[in-house]
Amino acid sequence: MNSPRFTPEFKEEAVRQIVDRGYSVAEVSERLGVSAHSLYKWVKAVKPDKTDQNAAELKKSESETEYVEP
Repeated sequence: MNSPRFTPEFKEEAVRQIVDRGYSVAEVSERLGVSAHSLYKWVKAVKPDKTDQNAAELKKSESETEYVEP
């Protein structure tokens, strides 16, 4: 059985309901008939991944820490 295909516009609106309007993934999933798994993937695809940014900030803070010998 083929899984349903959703238009980019449909995906954008679903993500907007979660990210901008504050609806839960469960609410949007039930209302639109889309699996929660798909919604989480769509949200992750549009939200910037902060892993690299967090690593860079940690590295910067470590380099700024001054080592003082006892």
